[in-house]
Amino acid sequence: MVLVDCLLNVFTVYAPHSGKLDEEKESFWNEVFHLVSCIPQNEMVVFAGDMNGHIGSSNVGYDGTHGGFGYGSRNADSSRILEFADELNLSHLQHIAYEAGSKLVTYVAGQVKSTVDYIMVRQEDKAKVSNVKVISSEECVPKHKLLVMDMWFKATKTWHR
Repeated sequence: MVLVDCLLNVFTVYAPHSGKLDEEKESFWNEVFHLVSCIPQNEMVVFAGDMNGHIGSSNVGYDGTHGGFGYGSRNADSSRILEFADELNLSHLQHIAYEAGSKLVTYVAGQVKSTVDYIMVRQEDKAKVSNVKVISSEECVPKHKLLVMDMWFKATKTWHR
């Protein structure tokens, strides 16, 4: 999407779930790493979707990409997500939001509640994003709650009628 003099690259993903083979998961993360790393630094990146990992509320080892807020604890698949974000200088936006942990739940199946859906942007673009939240009353696909954000762009041209 071209916005005045800026290019916005949006990636929506569905990562292999915990029941898949490690080779399939590695292949997925290597492929998306290659795609995102090819985007020039002067272009914006929004990377969002079901990443099928729980990065939890602790930011130990990843304080540059994880703001220290979240829900639950990390699982085995979280390291791939956190390393991906760290190597590409991306921030997990809902983990910099000052929401109570349960308001960050994006997946509900019976008594199981977790956060597996994330939105990430480059560190330098965090200031353009606000109001990251989960709309708990909206199911975007079965069992997943809608995750949204506002993004602000500065107009560089004045339009006249």
